[in-house]
Amino acid sequence: MIVGILKEIKSEENRVCMTPAGAEVMIANGHTVIVEKNAGNGSGFEDAAYTSVGAEIAATPSDIFGRSDMVMHVKEPQPSEYDLIREGQIVFTYLHLAADEKQTRGLIESKGVCIAYETIQKPDGSLPLLTPMSEVAGRMAIQQGAKYLEMAQGGHGVLLGGVPGVDPGNVVVIGGGIVGINAAKMACGLGAKVYILDMNLDRLRYLSDVMPANCFNLFSSPATLRELIKTADVVVGAVLIPGAKAPKLITREMLRTMKPGSVLVDVAIDQGGCFETSKATTHGDPIYEVEGVVHYCVANMPGAVPRTSTLALTNATLPYAVEIANKGWKAAMQESEEMKLGANVIDGKVTYEAVADAFGLDYTPVDEVL
Repeated sequence: MIVGILKEIKSEENRVCMTPAGAEVMIANGHTVIVEKNAGNGSGFEDAAYTSVGAEIAATPSDIFGRSDMVMHVKEPQPSEYDLIREGQIVFTYLHLAADEKQTRGLIESKGVCIAYETIQKPDGSLPLLTPMSEVAGRMAIQQGAKYLEMAQGGHGVLLGGVPGVDPGNVVVIGGGIVGINAAKMACGLGAKVYILDMNLDRLRYLSDVMPANCFNLFSSPATLRELIKTADVVVGAVLIPGAKAPKLITREMLRTMKPGSVLVDVAIDQGGCFETSKATTHGDPIYEVEGVVHYCVANMPGAVPRTSTLALTNATLPYAVEIANKGWKAAMQESEEMKLGANVIDGKVTYEAVADAFGLDYTPVDEVL
């Protein structure tokens, strides 16, 4: 199979979907790897590092799409790429379709085989290709929250860890999954007083066992959230329903009860955000203010630390990319339930139910196209 590695074109996205070491593994499995010129530069991987392991360099995205059986990205295809996707071509990347109707319809029209990193799911419910970026984003959420609490950045001037004789800041983390636990670890490490909310009692019991004494685990309910945000300095939205739009858990009315200069960090913004007032921002223009509350809603947070993120992403995605290339997408899905769950749009049909529901589109079970 010919595998194309595209340069990211989303604003301020410096990751690349495969390292030279990953390309070497793919080539060792008998496949051809074509890398778009300068695709790895932002992550510290020059073209020479790819050619040294046997990859080819292509000048333009048109060259990549034109020659490849499977194209790989980090972020979702951008509008300029929709028409480049060929019928039957495999597109393997993060898609986040339930929050993006334009992209969904563009991929339907392309009749490509669109497989989403974020909906591949193991039998235990874990999301192996989303996990590494969730780990990065969860840790970054606290770094960004702490920064934007500084008065010069628009916050109300609280140091999350406090100092002797002064109370630390209060952090509320909504969701006890991968993003949530990583955010809570970072906040606890700084010395903040941390509340982590979840609706799964088994998860809360686990968090109670593994988290430090300055982390308090609470069952999530609207009433609990309403009370906690009144004293919060940073609130991290870390709620995920795989493949579906995030629920809106903090309303504009609730913002009015928060302290002016407090900070919301919406890590769920890729799936539409879990605050009513959330809208996607960029690294170049990351924040805005509503009702006196600072909102940080960057949709590609791990792109700010591309070296770490690219290495972590390749570690997770490479085995799945090799499996698709070795077996073909149909056989890979027929032999693997978790791979089958990655199918979002195939041959013009929406094969992931939550995406179809988000836009009132017809849903076709993936088994019908296999």
